[in-house]
Amino acid sequence: MTATIAYHRDPDGVVTLTLDDPGQSANTMNRAYAASMTAVVDRLVAEKDAVTGVIVTSAKQTFFAGGDLPEMIKVTSADAPAVTALLDTVKGDLRRLETLGRPVVAAINGSALGGGLEIALACHHRIALDAGGSRLGFPEVTLGLLPGAGGVTRTVRMMGLAKALTTVLLTGRQFRPADALAAGLVDAVVATPEELIAGARAWIAAHPDAAQPWDTPGYRMPGGTPTSPSLAAQLPAFPANLRKQLKGNRMPAPEAILAAAVEGAQVDVDTALTVETRHLVTLLTGQVAKNMIGAFFFDLKTVNGGAGRPAVEVAPTTRVAVLGAGMMGAGIAYACARAGLDVVLKDVTEEAAARGRAHAEKLVGRLPAEKAAAILARITATADVAALAGCDAVIEAVFEDPELKRKVFAEVEPVLAEGALLASNTSTLPITGLAAGVARPADFIGMHFFSPVDKMPLLEIVVGEQTGDAALARAFDLGRRLGKTPIVVNDGRGFFTSRVIGRFLDEAIGMLAEGIPAPSIEQAALQAGYPTGPLALADEVSLTLMRRIRRQFEAAQGADFAAMPSHGVVDLLDGLGRAGRAAGQGFYDYENGRRGRLWSGLAPMATAEGRAVPLADLQERLLFAESLDALRCLDEGVLRSETDGDIGSLLGIGFPAWTGGVLRYVRQYPGGPAGFAARASELAKLYGDRFTPPARLPGSE
Repeated sequence: MTATIAYHRDPDGVVTLTLDDPGQSANTMNRAYAASMTAVVDRLVAEKDAVTGVIVTSAKQTFFAGGDLPEMIKVTSADAPAVTALLDTVKGDLRRLETLGRPVVAAINGSALGGGLEIALACHHRIALDAGGSRLGFPEVTLGLLPGAGGVTRTVRMMGLAKALTTVLLTGRQFRPADALAAGLVDAVVATPEELIAGARAWIAAHPDAAQPWDTPGYRMPGGTPTSPSLAAQLPAFPANLRKQLKGNRMPAPEAILAAAVEGAQVDVDTALTVETRHLVTLLTGQVAKNMIGAFFFDLKTVNGGAGRPAVEVAPTTRVAVLGAGMMGAGIAYACARAGLDVVLKDVTEEAAARGRAHAEKLVGRLPAEKAAAILARITATADVAALAGCDAVIEAVFEDPELKRKVFAEVEPVLAEGALLASNTSTLPITGLAAGVARPADFIGMHFFSPVDKMPLLEIVVGEQTGDAALARAFDLGRRLGKTPIVVNDGRGFFTSRVIGRFLDEAIGMLAEGIPAPSIEQAALQAGYPTGPLALADEVSLTLMRRIRRQFEAAQGADFAAMPSHGVVDLLDGLGRAGRAAGQGFYDYENGRRGRLWSGLAPMATAEGRAVPLADLQERLLFAESLDALRCLDEGVLRSETDGDIGSLLGIGFPAWTGGVLRYVRQYPGGPAGFAARASELAKLYGDRFTPPARLPGSE
């Protein structure tokens, strides 16, 4: 097997282990690594008398990328013994390294995530290079996994149970080197590669008898063990807080991390490592980890890598005009300025434009003063059309009215740079229709951002009938420049995200009309894994906006428009002035903008006699409503790929992360697509024809 670790011993006895897998651009914890680590540790043990210390570093730009996800996603229950043996080997070698009796220093020259940080934690001292883009941490929880090469065991012993869980293990946070130092994950941060190696050598010379704290006589775990009275009194709060954080959703990975940490803290290091292994193998052989790895690693890599981008060369955008300085327009302007682009933020008055720029001033509040000033200097607020001269891209973010959008494009198009990209931030209006109002429809495209723009990672790019490949490539590149994940969809009213989330809201509000108690609806969604209850989400969206969008659909579809029970409830509440959070009242009551209790007047909204509906049915009605409409989007050509559908549903509209996406949910359903179709047919008989499955499902061929 190919060696992935180079071994070099200097005349002074310092051995440098250089992680360098020749077959990959980044080092991963694969079988070749395991064999190589066994070989170099065997050699260290054999040559121990001639060794004065060990430096572990990397020849790659990153230190170590983590586990071998292409292999991990394939693991089945039949593979459990082999995976357990591999983990035992990996951990055994790291354990031999840290108990060698010689000082071991990790010289972390780039990102160390997951397994990379676990290798570093098995060293006695960690020095990180302050390299641009370098991150350290354990993102495993975001992939449905836990750090299973000693990460749980060692962080608990370094930091104590509470800090390890809340700061590192359960958050999935990726730390910059300086933040990793503050958190205690590394011991020093240096500015140059030369300082990195020099610092490692100096530490070895100064600490010839280095050992891990937990291998030192008299060691006490920070904060105590679970048998310590002070910590024992806190333990019941751990699962309670986790359940509160997950909002009732049962997520295997956070629960396994908590269990491995608490159980491991009660035993010796080697037993704790075994406990950790068993929890990881359980996760690896389960479906949720496969769903999350598939979506948040492979699908995300595919989308961000440009699968939806035409292979054409285009000039990069340099100066952007944003039309409309409301919250959305101001957020887009800030995102552009933060990405280093010059931005002209235009509204009908100087005052309105200035208010939009003031939004950016709030967002830069936590940044260093010099960086904040540079961002703000790139934003010009104006009411003067002439100020847009030279802009090579325009993003319109005005009110959702077709005539208004046509008017603002007609006003600005003559002053823009020749061939400027023309983009609309509309969330529902068909792009082909809006393009009819511009002189260059081939350059017109939809760029649907999500609110708040500074936090939401998704960008839905909508291709109209006349949109050219160059416009799509430019919009894609601009989205990536802004740090967004751009999915590409074809035109259609509501596109993909707005249309599918509309089904979710309609189904939930329709339940209310059936007489199902509002708290049951909200809890069903939260326990299914949605980040927000649908009634709370409807308040955020605004019932007035929901009515307006529905009327647009009705006008477009005519006799084909299907009325739903939810429509009457929305009309009634909106008519009562309970339009949502912005109005101070909706499905919920609000006080000073803060959501309070569900409105006590919701019960009489029922238009049918209430009936007992199983919680599982409530949950699956919400999940199936979205998945079935996503299948229709795929069949109609609105969705160009399942990957875009899955990523769009996860990053844009809050489809439960454990599913791996709205279409992967169909494939992974018990029994596969056939099992999904059978369950959909059951729901159709019980709750309506809208659950009737399509004749052909992805993966059923």
